Amino acid sequence: MNLELAYPELLRSRVLVPGVLQFWGMEFDAPALDHHTLMIPHHADEAGQLFELESRFAKYDAFPTDPGRNTEAKMVEFLRTAKDMRHKPLVIAHHVSRSATGLGVYGQDTPREFRNGNNDAPDVYVGFEGSPGHQADPLIGRARGGYRGHPTYGGFDQMTARVGGLWDSLLGEGRRWWITATSDSHVHWTRGGSDFWPGEYSKTHVYARQDYADIMDGLRNGRIWVGTGDLITRLDLTVTGRHGGAAMGGTLVLGRRDRDQVDIEIRFRPARGENAGGRRPEVRRVDLIAGQVTGPGSSLDADTNPTTEVVARFGPRDWRRQGHDHVIRYTLRDVGTDLYVRVRGTSTDEAEPLADGLESPWDDLWFYSNPVFVEAR
Repeated sequence: MNLELAYPELLRSRVLVPGVLQFWGMEFDAPALDHHTLMIPHHADEAGQLFELESRFAKYDAFPTDPGRNTEAKMVEFLRTAKDMRHKPLVIAHHVSRSATGLGVYGQDTPREFRNGNNDAPDVYVGFEGSPGHQADPLIGRARGGYRGHPTYGGFDQMTARVGGLWDSLLGEGRRWWITATSDSHVHWTRGGSDFWPGEYSKTHVYARQDYADIMDGLRNGRIWVGTGDLITRLDLTVTGRHGGAAMGGTLVLGRRDRDQVDIEIRFRPARGENAGGRRPEVRRVDLIAGQVTGPGSSLDADTNPTTEVVARFGPRDWRRQGHDHVIRYTLRDVGTDLYVRVRGTSTDEAEPLADGLESPWDDLWFYSNPVFVEAR
């Protein structure tokens, strides 16, 4: 169906809307796991590439059903096949804790599987959704994101939202593991579904030219920040030493004589005018989060990084206006170990994102950067 019906429609759409770059891909039924993005680079045989991967590895694609396709071994085979392709796709896990039954009590997707997949294909299997789709669920009286076993936190999955949790555990191993946000739009909430239109509420922002290859490269290498409700429209996180600097997804290398001072700049641009919910949200706080990078641990099941903490919180009195942007500066001193820094911000007064109930998603907005790494040599 994808090859014979959907792909011709994509080609037609590219002609009708040439200003929008439209990738070929799918929500993939990953073996032994929940749904994943399978995103194909733009090239002449993109349709054939997706057809090959889907027909060989999607767990429900075989007829009659083959239980052997729904195994961790099959997922490993899929990732190794994708890694060896000339045009490497991207694979990103969806709604990773939707089947969890408690905080740290995971369901279909587990830390071990993420680590194993990233070990096998580090430039293909590059992350998971920080903020899952189906964010309009509370507007029709349902659990946000469809997370009925254990809730999201500020619209973000527990694996991302918990400071020192699984995402920080992966980053603390030095993994280049990124978060994204998707709409997962099936049916709009005003038409009987539980979704917003694509981009109406959740957005993944990629630093790239208006170019297929550069966008793919930005996603693969973490030049990404995510936000909900258009709380902000731009976010820059830069880390600078005496002899260089790095931005989101990048790495700053410090020499022995450069460790005494590392300067951090957070620059964000508030939305101008109303968002799609008819509100004018304001940023109430921005948090700078840092954790040590200590390398791979002894357990594939680890889901904490005890070194990660909020090192500074900033309110409106702490930033200064520079044109349309707000700018925050902070200095880390005596950096003696490898580390990473990341940023989040919110429209709420919550020190940490609270477990979500049926509050309107428009009143609970957050943004998250991906990390910048610092290597102290």
